[in-house]
Amino acid sequence: MKNRVVITGMGVYAPNAVNIQDFKTALREGRSGIHYVPQLEEMKFGCRIAGIPKMLTDSQINILKKAQLPVTSDTIRYAVVTAIEAWKDAGLDINANKDEADWNTGAMLGCGVSDMKTIAEILIPMVNQGKARRMGSQIVEQVMGSGVSASIGGVLGLGNQVTSNSSACNTGSEAIVESTWRIRSGRAKRMIAGGVEGSSPYIWAGFDSMRVLATKFNDRPEEGSRPMSASAGGFVPGSGAGLLILEDLETALKRGARIYAEIVGAQTNCGGQRGGGSMTAPNPQGVQRCIREAIIDAGISSGDIDAINGHLTATFADPYEIKNWSEALNKGPDQFPYINSTKSMIGHCLGATGAIEIIASVLEMDGNFLHPSLNCEDIHPDIESFADKVVRTLKDDIDINIIAKASFGFGDVNSCLILKKWNIV
Repeated sequence: MKNRVVITGMGVYAPNAVNIQDFKTALREGRSGIHYVPQLEEMKFGCRIAGIPKMLTDSQINILKKAQLPVTSDTIRYAVVTAIEAWKDAGLDINANKDEADWNTGAMLGCGVSDMKTIAEILIPMVNQGKARRMGSQIVEQVMGSGVSASIGGVLGLGNQVTSNSSACNTGSEAIVESTWRIRSGRAKRMIAGGVEGSSPYIWAGFDSMRVLATKFNDRPEEGSRPMSASAGGFVPGSGAGLLILEDLETALKRGARIYAEIVGAQTNCGGQRGGGSMTAPNPQGVQRCIREAIIDAGISSGDIDAINGHLTATFADPYEIKNWSEALNKGPDQFPYINSTKSMIGHCLGATGAIEIIASVLEMDGNFLHPSLNCEDIHPDIESFADKVVRTLKDDIDINIIAKASFGFGDVNSCLILKKWNIV
């Protein structure tokens, strides 16, 4: 019998809010965190807007310094600050025991692209200048792929599996699926799971070169991210972190933890870049199988799903995503669940995006609301028949018991989680 997995803590560092309570308010208000970024114009980007979280406070920077962690790496800064918020939100104490690790707790989180800011601004210039031996002793931990999880593992004294995954825009969701499976199997009692992405033009440059970023709204940043819109012209790059504390139900109940929600279904797969899928486009069969198998894993029917938090990037893929959901659920426009897009407020936070959107979904269930999707007044004509199910204004005092959340990424990789409002049954 598999262990039940519940969410007992959350932390967020998003473009429109940098803690859970403010993030909940921002979602309800439909507050955008997308702004004009002068540096992108100086670097002659086509897209000159982005979702970048507020600067860390002095007290947050002091936490990093006290832990002897780099304060120049956005990925590590976002990850550690967010992990501490999630840890405290779960009612847990930071492990002050310097001799004994917490063998029951691990961490799984990664990023879509490594710490390009440190690589571009410090590592490469100093190596090219013949100053490699003067880069300092922390350069490797800043740029290694597992730097974010290793930093959290040290701060919290984690003794279970501590690792970083990387699965493009699917990274945060995949980490939560994998952590769910680890707890279910009894290999861990608790996991910190999610994703992080730094703020850097060196991360976003490749996407700008691909012509997949929004370029028509540089003078109107808050209108730039337009999922499901006929006038969508590409995604707005974003950054930040989202982390959840997952626990087996027995452990959570034993310590009297507040429980936000239960993860009842989880699945990942790959479309194999077949059947129309490629490095940058999903195989529809892979997407649909992932959703269906998550529903089967949850032991529910598609009709039990009250709402969907879509991946919905404001690219050509949005209408295909809606159609894939419709096929997977076997629901036409009349029976289709409500659907919204958190990216409309924060942009596409790459490796962090799935985790941030899962947090948004949990807050919606917990608070009995569905947040608006901004900038989709002109629904794409290919999905016009689904327009009534797109949440364009706040839906308040609505009973949401089950939300489905899927994420997709380059490499034709997919994840789907089924989240259920907590009840004791």
